[in-house]
Amino acid sequence: MQVNNCVAVLTGAGSGIGRCLALALAKQHCHLALADLNAEALAETAVQARAFGIKVSEHPLDVADRAAVAALPAAVMAEHGKVDLLINNAGVALGGTFAQTSEENFDWLMRINFDGVVSMCRAFLPLLSERPVARIVNVSSLFGLITPAQNTAYCASKFAVRGFSNSLRLELEGSNVGMTVVHPGGVATAIATSARGPAEATEEQRQEKLAQAKKLLRMPPPKAADIILRGIERDKPRVIVGNDALILSWLERLLPVNYWRLLPGIATRNN
Repeated sequence: MQVNNCVAVLTGAGSGIGRCLALALAKQHCHLALADLNAEALAETAVQARAFGIKVSEHPLDVADRAAVAALPAAVMAEHGKVDLLINNAGVALGGTFAQTSEENFDWLMRINFDGVVSMCRAFLPLLSERPVARIVNVSSLFGLITPAQNTAYCASKFAVRGFSNSLRLELEGSNVGMTVVHPGGVATAIATSARGPAEATEEQRQEKLAQAKKLLRMPPPKAADIILRGIERDKPRVIVGNDALILSWLERLLPVNYWRLLPGIATRNN
């Protein structure tokens, strides 16, 4: 897929991988319909992207709001007249054991991380199908490949994205719409600092978990964005971002049940 002069819809564009993906696409002269819950952060990304001389539209959006998602295609078409690329990047994190995780928090995460992806695909697939070449990119996680303890909700959502994407890829086979699922490893974004955790956790426990997470989140977001963009341009069905994700994905394939025995240092961390 050549992104030059395409129109990309990108969620979670206000920060982290989303912002860096927006700028990487802008450098390739890809026009952007940017969406994020944080309107102020979204505006900052849009200003940076417009510096590359492309058309950028801003769409404050809660991907968990099905009505808002259903209305988005019309707003994007009014601004751009077409959609070639959909990147579902918006996501949140939630730590804690299953026993510590409230039903409210579990549902909150699933509505954003999984239902939001499904709703966006449902909303934009008809427009993508009209283009000669189009692609859907769904961002899962390393935790859509492996399952550390104290991440039951997050793993459930990211495995769901992976399964949904892989099945949809087969359904779209032979059509003009391709599918890429992305599994980032430890990328240095704010997802850890903004994550929800157990209500009963002390401030000391929260800071300890945050320090553990930061040690594992090392890859600069621009590098992750470049890897993802190369995967899109090469029509790759799966993109694994980072050596940590690559190594752990192979370890899981070799020892699908017992791989955690070789990783005692992180097996019970809330990453």
